[in-house]
Amino acid sequence: MASIFYSCMILTFLCIIYFAFDYMAFSRKKKKMEFILTELSIEPRELPLADNSLERDYQEMILSLYREMKKNLAVMETEHQEQMEYYTMWVHQIKTPISAMELSLKNIKTPESRVIEGELFKIEQYVEMALHYVKMKNLSSDLVIREYEVSGIVKASVKKYASLFINKKLSVSIDPVTMYVRTDSKWLSFLIEQLLSNAIKYTNEGGIYVRFAKNTLIIEDTGIGIREEDKERIFEKGYTGYNGRIDKKASGIGLYLVKKVSESLAIKIRIESKLGKGTKVILSFPDSEKLDFE
Repeated sequence: MASIFYSCMILTFLCIIYFAFDYMAFSRKKKKMEFILTELSIEPRELPLADNSLERDYQEMILSLYREMKKNLAVMETEHQEQMEYYTMWVHQIKTPISAMELSLKNIKTPESRVIEGELFKIEQYVEMALHYVKMKNLSSDLVIREYEVSGIVKASVKKYASLFINKKLSVSIDPVTMYVRTDSKWLSFLIEQLLSNAIKYTNEGGIYVRFAKNTLIIEDTGIGIREEDKERIFEKGYTGYNGRIDKKASGIGLYLVKKVSESLAIKIRIESKLGKGTKVILSFPDSEKLDFE
């Protein structure tokens, strides 16, 4: 009887050891699988070794799906690249007839020609927006970061919109202050131009004022302002808000691009506005030693 009891004890002990090791192996495998699930970029070859034919079948299914996914992603990437190349080519080609029309209107000074010039300018701006929109995906690789004097960039942008200021009889004032920041001049110009375009579009009287503070650029207008309920959503892609319903042609893309560009340039953007009183856009540039461009 004692020998049977002793044998049962040994068998029980061996079973406990077996199940303990089996559980430890299962636990290690489970943790590795959980890690793989959280790191979706991990490759299937890093899956734990299969213990049986069923697990091998599952892993083969995963490998097959992974290979198919990689193939589809490669096709999508190629198609996207071809689209980008086409749109970039189209944007550059469409500029030629626009320039030709502008040149033909240069020596014609009539009310009709001024209207046409204004519309051509809008077309040119939409084309520029389309080009920048296409480049947004690879914006970080397009950045050339150097030290620039901001008021010079602002003046060049204001000059570009001079005809719109004149047509709407709006004044423009730029503080005579010198401020240097490390940024990309091309993308900062685009950002400022989008803000000026918006300010001109929604300002019917008064003007636009550009001021500088420490590492800060402020663009303020005396326009129609922004409703309180629209403030939190104005940077959303495609959102036009109440002002967009007034301006039926608003696309809701301009401020979306402004937000994306400001994030890539490490610029904090804040908007203050009162309905019927105007809008103030505050751009805060980072200190040089704290720069972290994406």
